[in-house]
Parts: sequence; C-alpha cells; structure tokens
Amino acid sequence: MTERQNTDDTHSAVDLFSGCGGMSLGFQNAGFNVAAAFDYWAPAVEVYRKNFDHPIFQQDLSDVDAAVSAVEGYHPTVIFGGPPCQDFSTAGHQDENGGRAILSVAFSKIVTAVRPQWFVMENVATIKNTQSFRTVCDNFHDAGYGLTCKILNASYCGVPQARKRMFIVGGLGEEEDFLAAALDAGLAEKPMTIRDYLGDSLGIEHYFRVPTNYNRRGVFSIDEPSMTIRAIDRPIPPGYKGNHKDSAPVSETRILTPKERSYIQTFPEEFEFFGGKSDVNTMIGNAVPVNLAKYVASALFVYIEEKGGAER
Repeated sequence: MTERQNTDDTHSAVDLFSGCGGMSLGFQNAGFNVAAAFDYWAPAVEVYRKNFDHPIFQQDLSDVDAAVSAVEGYHPTVIFGGPPCQDFSTAGHQDENGGRAILSVAFSKIVTAVRPQWFVMENVATIKNTQSFRTVCDNFHDAGYGLTCKILNASYCGVPQARKRMFIVGGLGEEEDFLAAALDAGLAEKPMTIRDYLGDSLGIEHYFRVPTNYNRRGVFSIDEPSMTIRAIDRPIPPGYKGNHKDSAPVSETRILTPKERSYIQTFPEEFEFFGGKSDVNTMIGNAVPVNLAKYVASALFVYIEEKGGAER
C-alpha cells in the first residue's frame, strides 16, 4: 500500500482520543486529509502538536455536547479514534465501571451527533465481551450506520507485533460487514517478525520484557513478532531466573528502549517523542500502531473511492 496525498473533502477526517498520533499518521499515510485532532492528556497533545501540521485541541471528550460543537465545525467525512481502553485490557482488570469504558460510548455519541458518512473506532479485542460494546453498536445502528466489526492481529497488517485489536468501521446506509472482505483480502500470509521489519538495526538477537508472572517467559527473539508493546516497561528484575521457553539466557539480553518500542509500533524514526520517560512509554504503548491504522484506513479509502466512482 503506497502512501497517498489527498486534499479532497471526500476524505476529510478528524481524530478523537488521538493520543500522540499513531492513528492520525496511519490515516494520513493512507490518503486521508486529517483536519484536526482532539485529546485530553497534555503530554500526548504536545507531542502530537510537534509532529503534525494540522491543529490538535486539548478537549475533555467525555463532555459530549462540547465535543460535538468542537468537531462539527470541521465537517468531517470520517471520524476515527481509539477511546482509552485500559478497563477492557487483559493487562488490566477488565472492569467496565472504571471510568474509561464510558469513553467508547462517548465516542459513539459524538459520531452519531456529528453524522460523518464514515467512522472507524479502535479498541482492545476484549471489548466484544462488554455491555459497553453492545451499547456502542446499538447507538451506531440506531443512527443508520452499517457496521463491520473485525478483530485484527497487527502482525498480519504490516506491524512486527502480536497485538490484537477490535475495529468497528461504520458507514451511513451501508450493509452489515460491508468492509469485511477488504479487511481480509490484504492480510499477510504469515506474521511479521521484528527482523522482517527492522532487519539487524537493533543490534540484538533477543530482548527482555518483564512477564506478568514468572511462570511466563521473559526473553524473546527478534525472529518472531514482538509481544504487545505495553504502556510501561521495567528493567530486568534480579528475581527473574529464566524460563524454559526463553529464547536465550537472560544474561544475554536487554530491554528495548522507548524509541525502539516506538519503531515496533511502526512510528518512523523522525517522529519526535519527548517528556518524562513514564509519559513517553505510556503514549507509545497506548498508541494504535501506525501501520495497523494505515491498513484499515487504506481499505476504507479504496472502498470510498470505488463507491464514489460507481455513483458518478
């Protein structure tokens, strides 16, 4: 998929819950004209502002009425975004009542009030088991959107990382699953490894990531997809004695740097991250991988183009 440049209003887009901009960069690389972005977390807003030419606004998107007023002035054809998902995450406690779950519902309310022709919402795969997911889908259906709900593994979408995410793609007046075939058609035949994507540029054969418990491995080879990049990382703990599934002795490894983790999230080298290390790790780990966003955006871009051609 080649990067496209487009200024046609048919492809005007707005990013909600943008974070530092992984999804924006993916949509931009797919050919969409990203007009503006909105997020509430100041450190991510500043990093986004440094890396993009269009404006980003610090906005509390849980205030749906204020958000609608801010977004509708851009008259977007597409709204996309990844509402914070920690309460659904397998790394968390999967608690729908923790406060963040409601943000996916807020996203659906903003979209259905602004009524763009298309939208894309990203979240963790486990959202499919929640009441919030059912509420979100009901809101979209009631507003006239046909939906494609698809769990994608990033390692089959141009990302060297085993990261599964749910995408809900909606179109006004579209049939259910209207984009499913296109999302299936472009998948790679095998998962992408770190070496596939970065070659030998990291200067290592293995790396360490702290496991959630010591019954799990902590050492991984670059000849496999990375484990999911998390919002935090820690040095190798002295209590880790190794695991029979480790790809090498722990003494021969190191952890990845934040910049290296941003590469595995498919941010380009020139993308500038700054701020406290904890904040940088959080914005990198919470980002939608650039190439995963581009994969979905490219499928939608082609669908819109073909539909427009058929209607002319």
